[in-house]
Order: sequence, then C-alpha cells, then structure tokens
Amino acid sequence: MLVTTKTDIRSLSLIQLQQHFTEMKEPAYRAKQVYQWLWEKSARSFEEMSNLSKDLRKKLDENYTINAVEVNNTQFSNDQTIKNTFRLFDGNIVEGVLIPMEERMTACVSSQVGCSLSCKFCATGYMDRKRNLNADEIYDQVVLIDQQAKKNYNAPLTNIVYMGMGEPLLNYANVMKSIERITAPDGLNMSYKRITVSTAGIAKMIRKLADDGAKFNLALSLHAADDKKRNEIMPINEQNTLKVLAEALKYYFAKTKNPVTYEYIVFNNFNDELQDAIDLAKFCKHVPCKVNLIEYNPIQFADFINAEGDKIDAFSNYLKSQGVNTNIRRSRGKDIDAACGQLAVKNQPETEISAN
Repeated sequence: MLVTTKTDIRSLSLIQLQQHFTEMKEPAYRAKQVYQWLWEKSARSFEEMSNLSKDLRKKLDENYTINAVEVNNTQFSNDQTIKNTFRLFDGNIVEGVLIPMEERMTACVSSQVGCSLSCKFCATGYMDRKRNLNADEIYDQVVLIDQQAKKNYNAPLTNIVYMGMGEPLLNYANVMKSIERITAPDGLNMSYKRITVSTAGIAKMIRKLADDGAKFNLALSLHAADDKKRNEIMPINEQNTLKVLAEALKYYFAKTKNPVTYEYIVFNNFNDELQDAIDLAKFCKHVPCKVNLIEYNPIQFADFINAEGDKIDAFSNYLKSQGVNTNIRRSRGKDIDAACGQLAVKNQPETEISAN
C-alpha cells in the first residue's frame, strides 16, 4: 500500500483549505483559487495552477497530494460503448463506462472496489469488496468519461448513473459528496435531474436519502417482486424484504416527491411469467414509478439465461395494461463485458486495502 504523509487536498472543504492557507501565511483568496482549479477545472497537478506563484505551487506539492484517477485501459464496443479500467492512487482498479446514444451521453461510474452484496447475476458480486471510493475518485471518473465523450463523439456528458461496481448506498457519505461536487456551481455544475443512483435495496439508507432531501433520481434493482425469488438471487433481500423496501420507498416519496425507477432483469424461466408481472404490477402501486425491463448479460460465474423476446414483450404489455410506465432496455457494450452486471476487474492487483 502506498504510504504518504501528504494530505489529500481534495478531502478538504473550502473552509478547511482556507484555514490551511492561513496557517501557511498565505492569503485566504489563494485557497479559493486552488479550490477552483481542483473542482471547476479538474486540475490533476499543482503545476497546472498557472495563476499561482512558483513558490506556492512548490509548497503545495510538498504538503499535499492530488490522488488523481488514471485511465488504465480502454475498450471500444461494436456499438460505440467505451469501457475503462481506472487505476486508483493505491493501485486498485475499478471500471466505468461511456454509453453514447443519439439523444444523450451517459457515464456509468463505480462507487466501490468490488462489492459485498453477492447478487448471483452480477459479476461484481463475485469480487471481494476491498474499499469504498473517495468522493474525488468518483468525480474523476465523471471527468475522464466526459473527456472521452468530447474527444470521440464531440459531445459532453448529459447523464450520470451510479450503476458501476459496488453498492452506492453502502458508501453513502462519499457518494453524496461526489454528487455535491458534480452539481455545484463551483464544481461541474451538472443538474441533479441528470444523475441516477442505483441501489440493490438498503431500506434504512433509502430513508436517509429522504431525510437528506436527495434531489437526484433513485433506481432500485428489483429483479423479482416475490421475496422467495428475490432472496435466491439477491441475499440483501433477507434483511430488506419487499415489505420493508415498500415502506422505505413510501417514506422516500412522501419526503422528496421523486418517482422511483425499478430495474428488472428478465431471466428465462425464473421471473418472466405472467404471475411475476402481476407481482411486479402490485409492487408498483406503492409509489409513482417506472419500470426498466433489462436484458440479462451473461457472466462466467452464473448460469442464468436471458428471457425470450416474446416473453419480455408479453411481460411489458401486461405492465402497460396495468398503467405502469414501462421501457425495454437493450444492452450496450455486451461484447466487451461493459453491459449491466458485467463489470468485474479481472486480475485484480494484490494490494490489500482496509475497508472504509
């Protein structure tokens, strides 16, 4: 593990940074300039901060570090999706994806190195969770993917989804801070409405989102509206049953007035029958919502198969007949293991990091 006595400068708030500058006998307005370089201009080194004196840049370099995320490898899909492996300052690797579409450019970012939830259909769930990502590491993924969008497709990012590696609500503080920096006028100044955080269903944290007045979109990876089936593929459901989740979602909607999106992978001969659609339609009555029916993307660890096209269509048609806003989402980046549920770093470095 990398050992350093330098302070991660992006872990400091503007007020903290101003205090540090006062202690260094530097004017407080310089701290604001540095903060602008870090978050508005996404500087990756102190040398880039051209309106600071050489002596101040040297002093900053001696006392602080910018733990910038680096692109380790990039793969291009036949459908123009771009998958990245990102190297973190301590040698750990996470993955992030650029999904280009005609009407939008979406970044799919990771929030943890690995995952602890062990969902049976998700490649990340078969990895150990090594640690949480810091807010600046999540922010860096967005910046780097935005640069790719501009370079390859001449268009900036329009949307961000926290649907990469890890469970965002188990890294709550860092996820919330990253969103604050991404949406802040002195950050990337993106709209909350362009950000979606996906959870496997941590009821108490959904309630916390409500209490904290979350303004972004919330998606729940549901995949079954029957406790027995959901327990089978998502062990988290044993402590967060559908009834418990429904109560948390009702609390969330009452506080935020934000509708919820349910993500539902349709597995062949598992959750693709009419009764499954009936169960899902009933669950959808709890709060205003929409449903995304998602193709299953094969992984080497599991034997699930995607449902037949006519089954998915029938499933969708039933939900619509019950007044449920329903979309069928086709997978992107399947050929480079960049699609939903396929993100898993092969050949993880041996560096062991304590979990946050």
